[in-house]
Amino acid sequence: GNYDFTINYSGRELTCRVEKTDDILQVHIENNIDATLQVEPDGSLHQTAGNTLPESNIEFIKKQVLEHQA
Repeated sequence: GNYDFTINYSGRELTCRVEKTDDILQVHIENNIDATLQVEPDGSLHQTAGNTLPESNIEFIKKQVLEHQA
């Protein structure tokens, strides 16, 4: 599924789009930050590629995407 929300990155509110396919999250923040996150069996997220995201952003993305699934 696709998720759109705003995220606080480097002190600015930026548009964030996440495309979830199975256990992979493709993260696109504004037009210049891209990252790939892997959902681990314990529910945690592990970054596997792209721009390095702060742990606080990874946790925020986890809450926005994984905790809103029905």
